[in-house]
Amino acid sequence: MGWTHTGYAQRITFGLDAIDGVDDVVKEAGGRRVMLVTTTGRRQSAAGERLVDLLGRRLVAVFDGVRPHVPTTAVQDALRQAESSDVDAIVSFGGGSCADLGKAVCFFTEQRAGRPGASYLDRPVVAHVAIPTTYSGAELTPFFGMTDEAAHRKSGAGGPTIAPVAAIYDPVVTLSTPAKVAAETGMNALAHGIECAYSPTRTPEAEAIALATVRRVAAALPRVIDQPDNLAARTAMLEAAVLGGRCLQNASMGAHHGLAQLVGGRTGVAHGLVNAILLAHVLRWNADAIPDDVQRIGEALAAGASTAAGDAGDAADAVDRLRGRVGLPGRLSEVGVDEDDIEAVVRMSSGNANIARNPRPVSPEDVRSLLESAF
Repeated sequence: MGWTHTGYAQRITFGLDAIDGVDDVVKEAGGRRVMLVTTTGRRQSAAGERLVDLLGRRLVAVFDGVRPHVPTTAVQDALRQAESSDVDAIVSFGGGSCADLGKAVCFFTEQRAGRPGASYLDRPVVAHVAIPTTYSGAELTPFFGMTDEAAHRKSGAGGPTIAPVAAIYDPVVTLSTPAKVAAETGMNALAHGIECAYSPTRTPEAEAIALATVRRVAAALPRVIDQPDNLAARTAMLEAAVLGGRCLQNASMGAHHGLAQLVGGRTGVAHGLVNAILLAHVLRWNADAIPDDVQRIGEALAAGASTAAGDAGDAADAVDRLRGRVGLPGRLSEVGVDEDDIEAVVRMSSGNANIARNPRPVSPEDVRSLLESAF
Protein backbone atom coordinates (compact mmCIF):
# COMPACT_ATOMS: atom_id res chain seq x y z
CA MET A 1 0.00 0.00 0.00
CA GLY A 2 1.20 3.53 -0.77
CA TRP A 3 0.81 6.69 1.20
CA THR A 4 1.64 10.39 1.04
CA HIS A 5 2.86 12.31 4.07
CA THR A 6 2.61 16.11 4.03
CA GLY A 7 4.80 18.29 6.22
CA TYR A 8 3.56 21.84 6.78
CA ALA A 9 5.85 24.84 7.09
CA GLN A 10 5.29 25.26 10.79
CA ARG A 11 7.36 26.32 13.77
CA ILE A 12 6.60 24.93 17.24
CA THR A 13 8.04 26.70 20.28
CA PHE A 14 7.59 24.94 23.63
CA GLY A 15 8.76 25.96 27.08
CA LEU A 16 8.14 27.83 30.31
CA ASP A 17 7.34 31.48 29.55
CA ALA A 18 7.60 30.75 25.82
CA ILE A 19 4.93 33.39 25.30
CA ASP A 20 7.62 36.01 25.95
CA GLY A 21 9.00 35.33 22.47
CA VAL A 22 5.72 35.97 20.64
CA ASP A 23 6.88 39.21 19.01
CA ASP A 24 9.90 37.50 17.46
CA VAL A 25 7.73 34.65 16.19
CA VAL A 26 5.21 37.05 14.63
CA LYS A 27 8.00 39.09 13.08
CA GLU A 28 9.57 35.97 11.58
CA ALA A 29 6.17 35.04 10.13
CA GLY A 30 6.01 38.41 8.41
CA GLY A 31 3.34 39.91 10.61
CA ARG A 32 3.27 43.70 10.80
CA ARG A 33 -0.43 44.34 11.48
CA VAL A 34 -1.77 41.79 13.94
CA MET A 35 -5.28 40.96 15.15
CA LEU A 36 -5.57 39.11 18.45
CA VAL A 37 -8.37 36.51 18.46
CA THR A 38 -9.47 35.36 21.91
CA THR A 39 -12.29 35.27 24.45
CA THR A 40 -13.26 38.10 26.73
CA GLY A 41 -12.01 36.18 29.75
CA ARG A 42 -8.63 35.39 28.22
CA ARG A 43 -8.26 38.96 26.99
CA GLN A 44 -8.83 40.30 30.50
CA SER A 45 -6.55 37.75 32.19
CA ALA A 46 -3.04 38.56 33.36
CA ALA A 47 -1.65 36.49 30.49
CA GLY A 48 -3.90 38.32 28.03
CA GLU A 49 -2.69 41.71 29.23
CA ARG A 50 0.87 40.44 29.01
CA LEU A 51 0.32 39.24 25.45
CA VAL A 52 -1.08 42.63 24.40
CA ASP A 53 1.98 44.34 25.85
CA LEU A 54 4.34 41.90 24.15
CA LEU A 55 2.76 42.49 20.73
CA GLY A 56 3.09 46.22 21.19
CA ARG A 57 2.53 48.38 18.13
CA ARG A 58 2.09 45.36 15.87
CA LEU A 59 -1.32 44.85 17.49
CA VAL A 60 -3.88 46.85 15.51
CA ALA A 61 -7.08 44.97 16.40
CA VAL A 62 -8.52 42.72 19.10
CA PHE A 63 -11.45 40.37 18.55
CA ASP A 64 -12.50 38.90 21.89
CA GLY A 65 -15.89 37.56 20.87
CA VAL A 66 -14.90 33.89 20.46
CA ARG A 67 -17.61 31.49 21.65
CA PRO A 68 -17.75 27.66 21.85
CA HIS A 69 -18.31 25.82 18.57
CA VAL A 70 -17.43 28.99 16.60
CA PRO A 71 -20.77 30.44 15.49
CA THR A 72 -20.77 31.66 11.90
CA THR A 73 -21.90 35.09 13.13
CA ALA A 74 -18.71 35.41 15.19
CA VAL A 75 -16.63 34.43 12.15
CA GLN A 76 -18.37 37.14 10.11
CA ASP A 77 -17.75 39.77 12.79
CA ALA A 78 -14.09 38.83 13.12
CA LEU A 79 -13.60 38.81 9.35
CA ARG A 80 -15.06 42.30 9.03
CA GLN A 81 -12.76 43.54 11.77
CA ALA A 82 -9.72 41.94 10.16
CA GLU A 83 -10.53 43.49 6.79
CA SER A 84 -11.22 46.95 8.18
CA SER A 85 -7.91 46.86 10.10
CA ASP A 86 -5.97 45.52 7.09
CA VAL A 87 -4.31 42.80 9.16
CA ASP A 88 -1.64 40.52 7.75
CA ALA A 89 -1.35 38.22 10.77
CA ILE A 90 -3.58 36.58 13.37
CA VAL A 91 -2.53 35.63 16.89
CA SER A 92 -5.08 33.29 18.47
CA PHE A 93 -4.96 32.85 22.24
CA GLY A 94 -7.14 30.32 24.02
CA GLY A 95 -8.73 26.95 23.38
CA GLY A 96 -9.72 25.17 20.21
CA SER A 97 -12.50 27.62 19.38
CA CYS A 98 -10.02 30.50 19.37
CA ALA A 99 -7.67 28.61 17.04
CA ASP A 100 -10.58 27.59 14.81
CA LEU A 101 -11.93 31.12 14.54
CA GLY A 102 -8.44 32.38 13.69
CA LYS A 103 -8.17 29.76 10.97
CA ALA A 104 -11.62 30.68 9.67
CA VAL A 105 -10.56 34.32 9.28
CA CYS A 106 -7.47 33.21 7.37
CA PHE A 107 -9.52 30.90 5.16
CA PHE A 108 -12.19 33.43 4.19
CA THR A 109 -9.60 36.17 3.70
CA GLU A 110 -7.90 33.95 1.13
CA GLN A 111 -11.22 33.17 -0.54
CA ARG A 112 -12.16 36.84 -0.81
CA ALA A 113 -8.71 37.74 -2.13
CA GLY A 114 -9.04 35.10 -4.84
CA ARG A 115 -5.87 33.39 -3.61
CA PRO A 116 -6.96 30.18 -1.85
CA GLY A 117 -4.11 27.81 -1.15
CA ALA A 118 -4.11 24.80 -3.45
CA SER A 119 -0.85 23.13 -2.40
CA TYR A 120 1.39 22.70 0.62
CA LEU A 121 3.91 24.78 -1.34
CA ASP A 122 1.65 27.85 -1.28
CA ARG A 123 2.09 30.57 1.33
CA PRO A 124 -0.85 31.78 3.42
CA VAL A 125 -2.29 35.21 2.71
CA VAL A 126 -2.59 35.84 6.46
CA ALA A 127 -0.04 34.32 8.83
CA HIS A 128 -1.51 32.67 11.94
CA VAL A 129 0.41 32.23 15.19
CA ALA A 130 -1.55 30.13 17.68
CA ILE A 131 -1.06 30.15 21.46
CA PRO A 132 -3.16 27.33 22.97
CA THR A 133 -4.34 27.26 26.57
CA THR A 134 -6.04 23.85 26.36
CA TYR A 135 -5.22 20.46 24.82
CA SER A 136 -7.44 20.55 21.71
CA GLY A 137 -4.71 20.27 19.06
CA ALA A 138 -6.53 22.73 16.77
CA GLU A 139 -3.50 25.02 16.78
CA LEU A 140 -1.60 22.70 14.43
CA THR A 141 -4.20 21.54 11.92
CA PRO A 142 -5.28 23.03 8.56
CA PHE A 143 -9.03 22.64 9.16
CA PHE A 144 -11.60 24.36 11.34
CA GLY A 145 -15.17 23.85 12.47
CA MET A 146 -17.94 26.43 12.77
CA THR A 147 -21.61 26.27 13.66
CA ASP A 148 -24.75 27.60 12.06
CA GLU A 149 -26.66 28.36 15.25
CA ALA A 150 -29.99 28.72 13.43
CA ALA A 151 -29.70 25.26 11.88
CA HIS A 152 -27.91 23.75 14.92
CA ARG A 153 -25.37 22.23 12.56
CA LYS A 154 -21.58 22.21 12.69
CA SER A 155 -19.49 22.01 9.53
CA GLY A 156 -15.90 22.61 8.58
CA ALA A 157 -13.50 23.83 5.94
CA GLY A 158 -9.80 24.43 5.45
CA GLY A 159 -6.89 23.85 3.14
CA PRO A 160 -3.12 23.48 2.94
CA THR A 161 -2.42 27.12 3.82
CA ILE A 162 -4.78 27.29 6.79
CA ALA A 163 -2.54 25.47 9.26
CA PRO A 164 -1.02 28.07 11.62
CA VAL A 165 2.55 28.87 10.62
CA ALA A 166 3.64 28.82 14.26
CA ALA A 167 2.39 27.61 17.62
CA ILE A 168 3.69 28.73 21.00
CA TYR A 169 3.17 26.29 23.86
CA ASP A 170 3.65 27.78 27.31
CA PRO A 171 2.77 25.43 30.19
CA VAL A 172 2.69 28.37 32.60
CA VAL A 173 -0.29 29.85 30.72
CA THR A 174 -2.23 26.59 31.12
CA LEU A 175 -2.08 26.76 34.92
CA SER A 176 -5.15 29.02 34.82
CA THR A 177 -7.15 26.57 32.71
CA PRO A 178 -9.82 25.04 34.99
CA ALA A 179 -9.45 21.35 35.80
CA LYS A 180 -12.80 20.56 34.15
CA VAL A 181 -11.68 22.16 30.88
CA ALA A 182 -8.35 20.34 31.19
CA ALA A 183 -10.19 17.03 31.62
CA GLU A 184 -12.48 17.62 28.64
CA THR A 185 -9.81 18.82 26.24
CA GLY A 186 -7.38 16.20 27.52
CA MET A 187 -9.87 13.50 26.57
CA ASN A 188 -10.18 15.25 23.20
CA ALA A 189 -6.40 14.88 22.75
CA LEU A 190 -6.73 11.20 23.67
CA ALA A 191 -9.51 10.82 21.09
CA HIS A 192 -7.29 12.33 18.41
CA GLY A 193 -4.57 9.83 19.21
CA ILE A 194 -6.94 6.88 19.22
CA GLU A 195 -8.74 7.77 15.99
CA CYS A 196 -5.51 8.56 14.17
CA ALA A 197 -4.02 5.26 15.32
CA TYR A 198 -6.69 3.34 13.38
CA SER A 199 -7.39 5.85 10.61
CA PRO A 200 -7.49 4.23 7.15
CA THR A 201 -5.48 7.17 5.77
CA ARG A 202 -2.79 7.36 8.47
CA THR A 203 0.87 7.42 7.51
CA PRO A 204 3.45 5.46 9.51
CA GLU A 205 4.64 8.65 11.18
CA ALA A 206 1.09 9.67 12.07
CA GLU A 207 0.44 6.25 13.64
CA ALA A 208 3.61 6.42 15.73
CA ILE A 209 2.75 9.92 16.95
CA ALA A 210 -0.84 8.88 17.63
CA LEU A 211 0.18 5.98 19.87
CA ALA A 212 2.64 8.24 21.68
CA THR A 213 -0.25 10.66 22.25
CA VAL A 214 -2.37 7.91 23.80
CA ARG A 215 0.44 6.82 26.10
CA ARG A 216 1.29 10.34 27.23
CA VAL A 217 -2.31 11.44 27.85
CA ALA A 218 -3.00 8.34 29.91
CA ALA A 219 0.01 9.16 32.06
CA ALA A 220 -0.37 12.93 32.39
CA LEU A 221 -4.07 13.77 32.47
CA PRO A 222 -4.89 12.20 35.87
CA ARG A 223 -1.95 14.07 37.37
CA VAL A 224 -3.30 17.38 36.06
CA ILE A 225 -6.71 16.66 37.58
CA ASP A 226 -5.27 15.56 40.92
CA GLN A 227 -2.82 18.46 41.13
CA PRO A 228 -4.00 21.36 38.93
CA ASP A 229 -1.14 23.58 40.14
CA ASN A 230 1.53 21.00 39.32
CA LEU A 231 3.55 22.63 36.54
CA ALA A 232 5.35 19.40 35.67
CA ALA A 233 2.00 17.66 35.12
CA ARG A 234 0.71 20.54 33.01
CA THR A 235 3.91 20.47 30.97
CA ALA A 236 3.64 16.73 30.33
CA MET A 237 -0.01 17.05 29.28
CA LEU A 238 0.73 19.97 26.97
CA GLU A 239 3.46 17.89 25.31
CA ALA A 240 0.87 15.16 24.76
CA ALA A 241 -1.44 17.73 23.18
CA VAL A 242 1.30 18.76 20.73
CA LEU A 243 1.50 15.17 19.54
CA GLY A 244 -2.29 14.97 19.38
CA GLY A 245 -2.32 17.89 16.99
CA ARG A 246 0.60 16.61 14.95
CA CYS A 247 -0.92 13.20 14.24
CA LEU A 248 -4.07 14.87 12.89
CA GLN A 249 -2.07 16.36 10.03
CA ASN A 250 -1.65 13.03 8.27
CA ALA A 251 -4.63 10.94 9.35
CA SER A 252 -8.37 11.30 8.90
CA MET A 253 -10.93 11.31 11.66
CA GLY A 254 -13.79 8.80 11.74
CA ALA A 255 -17.22 8.18 13.26
CA HIS A 256 -16.22 9.25 16.73
CA HIS A 257 -15.09 12.73 15.76
CA GLY A 258 -17.93 13.11 13.27
CA LEU A 259 -20.55 12.28 15.88
CA ALA A 260 -18.93 14.61 18.40
CA GLN A 261 -19.15 17.42 15.84
CA LEU A 262 -22.81 16.75 15.13
CA VAL A 263 -23.85 16.36 18.77
CA GLY A 264 -21.93 19.46 19.82
CA GLY A 265 -23.29 21.57 16.98
CA ARG A 266 -26.83 20.41 17.72
CA THR A 267 -26.77 20.81 21.52
CA GLY A 268 -23.93 23.20 22.37
CA VAL A 269 -22.31 20.66 24.70
CA ALA A 270 -18.55 21.20 24.84
CA HIS A 271 -16.69 19.34 22.10
CA GLY A 272 -14.23 17.71 24.50
CA LEU A 273 -17.01 16.52 26.78
CA VAL A 274 -18.90 14.86 23.93
CA ASN A 275 -15.61 13.29 22.83
CA ALA A 276 -15.08 11.87 26.31
CA ILE A 277 -18.56 10.35 26.51
CA LEU A 278 -18.59 8.79 23.03
CA LEU A 279 -15.00 7.60 22.73
CA ALA A 280 -15.25 4.21 24.44
CA HIS A 281 -18.53 3.37 22.67
CA VAL A 282 -17.17 4.05 19.18
CA LEU A 283 -13.89 2.30 19.93
CA ARG A 284 -15.74 -0.80 21.16
CA TRP A 285 -18.02 -0.73 18.11
CA ASN A 286 -15.04 -0.52 15.72
CA ALA A 287 -12.99 -3.20 17.49
CA ASP A 288 -14.06 -6.20 15.40
CA ALA A 289 -13.07 -4.41 12.18
CA ILE A 290 -9.62 -3.31 13.42
CA PRO A 291 -8.54 -5.78 16.14
CA ASP A 292 -4.78 -5.29 15.70
CA ASP A 293 -5.09 -1.51 15.85
CA VAL A 294 -7.25 -1.68 18.97
CA GLN A 295 -4.71 -4.02 20.57
CA ARG A 296 -1.94 -1.48 19.96
CA ILE A 297 -4.13 1.27 21.42
CA GLY A 298 -4.79 -0.84 24.50
CA GLU A 299 -1.09 -1.44 24.95
CA ALA A 300 -0.40 2.29 24.71
CA LEU A 301 -3.09 3.04 27.29
CA ALA A 302 -1.71 0.42 29.64
CA ALA A 303 1.86 1.66 29.20
CA GLY A 304 0.89 5.19 30.16
CA ALA A 305 -1.79 4.65 32.76
CA SER A 306 -1.84 3.55 36.36
CA THR A 307 -3.05 0.01 37.04
CA ALA A 308 -6.46 1.47 37.85
CA ALA A 309 -6.92 2.76 34.32
CA GLY A 310 -4.82 0.58 32.02
CA ASP A 311 -5.86 -2.69 30.40
CA ALA A 312 -4.09 -3.76 27.23
CA GLY A 313 -6.77 -6.38 26.57
CA ASP A 314 -9.76 -4.01 26.63
CA ALA A 315 -8.92 -0.61 25.25
CA ALA A 316 -12.52 0.66 25.33
CA ASP A 317 -12.92 -0.22 28.99
CA ALA A 318 -9.60 1.46 29.78
CA VAL A 319 -10.80 4.63 28.03
CA ASP A 320 -14.02 4.60 30.02
CA ARG A 321 -12.16 4.16 33.30
CA LEU A 322 -9.88 7.07 32.41
CA ARG A 323 -12.93 9.22 31.68
CA GLY A 324 -14.31 8.38 35.11
CA ARG A 325 -10.91 8.87 36.70
CA VAL A 326 -10.79 12.51 35.54
CA GLY A 327 -14.31 13.17 36.77
CA LEU A 328 -16.33 13.45 33.57
CA PRO A 329 -19.88 12.12 33.14
CA GLY A 330 -20.44 8.97 31.11
CA ARG A 331 -23.88 9.46 29.56
CA LEU A 332 -25.18 11.92 26.99
CA SER A 333 -28.39 12.24 28.99
CA GLU A 334 -26.36 13.62 31.91
CA VAL A 335 -25.20 16.64 29.88
CA GLY A 336 -28.53 17.71 28.42
CA VAL A 337 -28.77 15.64 25.23
CA ASP A 338 -32.31 14.34 24.63
CA GLU A 339 -33.94 11.84 22.31
CA ASP A 340 -34.87 14.53 19.77
CA ASP A 341 -31.18 15.44 19.56
CA ILE A 342 -30.30 11.83 18.84
CA GLU A 343 -32.83 11.64 16.02
CA ALA A 344 -31.53 14.90 14.55
CA VAL A 345 -27.95 13.64 14.59
CA VAL A 346 -29.02 10.38 12.96
CA ARG A 347 -30.61 12.37 10.13
CA MET A 348 -27.50 14.52 9.65
CA SER A 349 -24.97 11.71 9.92
CA SER A 350 -25.13 10.51 6.31
CA GLY A 351 -23.66 13.78 5.10
CA ASN A 352 -20.73 13.89 7.54
CA ALA A 353 -17.33 13.38 5.87
CA ASN A 354 -15.63 12.08 9.01
CA ILE A 355 -18.27 9.40 9.54
CA ALA A 356 -17.84 8.37 5.90
CA ARG A 357 -14.11 7.76 6.50
CA ASN A 358 -14.61 5.43 9.46
CA PRO A 359 -12.77 2.09 9.04
CA ARG A 360 -16.06 0.24 9.59
CA PRO A 361 -18.99 1.44 7.43
CA VAL A 362 -21.56 3.34 9.47
CA SER A 363 -25.26 3.43 8.58
CA PRO A 364 -27.82 5.80 10.12
CA GLU A 365 -29.09 2.86 12.18
CA ASP A 366 -25.56 2.24 13.42
CA VAL A 367 -25.40 5.90 14.47
CA ARG A 368 -28.66 5.53 16.38
CA SER A 369 -27.37 2.40 18.09
CA LEU A 370 -24.08 4.10 19.07
CA LEU A 371 -25.78 7.17 20.45
CA GLU A 372 -28.37 5.15 22.34
CA SER A 373 -25.61 3.07 23.91
CA ALA A 374 -24.09 6.31 25.20
CA PHE A 375 -27.41 7.87 26.20
